[in-house]
Amino acid sequence: MKLYGIKACDTCRKALKALPDAAFVDVRATPLERAELARFLDAFGGDLVNTRSTTWRGMSEAERAADPLDQLTAHPTLMKRPVIDNGTLYLGWGKDVQAALT
Repeated sequence: MKLYGIKACDTCRKALKALPDAAFVDVRATPLERAELARFLDAFGGDLVNTRSTTWRGMSEAERAADPLDQLTAHPTLMKRPVIDNGTLYLGWGKDVQAALT
């Protein structure tokens, strides 16, 4: 199982604590390949882009209008977190994801 997120993210830390066997991938320190991001986008669509983040608020209108794959490649912290891959992809750490994985 892999957990993709950011080390400083509280939600990612909670998920990691509940899933101690998960391998953690810090997307800020190790940016994801476009193919991996495309796989996540195929699974989650526009929900993968966090439009409530500080990164999003700092982007220009032109950057916001760009292709989501280009946005996530240029700004890895724009990805909603965590993305959990255990054969099935999960986004976030809501009660539904917690119930499915713990």
